[in-house]
Amino acid sequence: MCKKVIIDGIKLEGYFLWSIMDNFEWAYGYSKRFGLIYCDYQSLKRIPKDSYYFYREVVAGHEPLE
Repeated sequence: MCKKVIIDGIKLEGYFLWSIMDNFEWAYGYSKRFGLIYCDYQSLKRIPKDSYYFYREVVAGHEPLE
């Protein structure tokens, strides 16, 4: 979405990532997951999601064209 608005001529100066890891959300407890890294709440193991790898490429300046 950010790439589209830039192509459309909108000057995008920043992007805010909501959460690096799944965590406790006051409105939903642990039921909603929206971080870049999946957190297994039982073992506390952290597993990067596809969005983690995508965002890593974006911030490195190697954003995929599609």
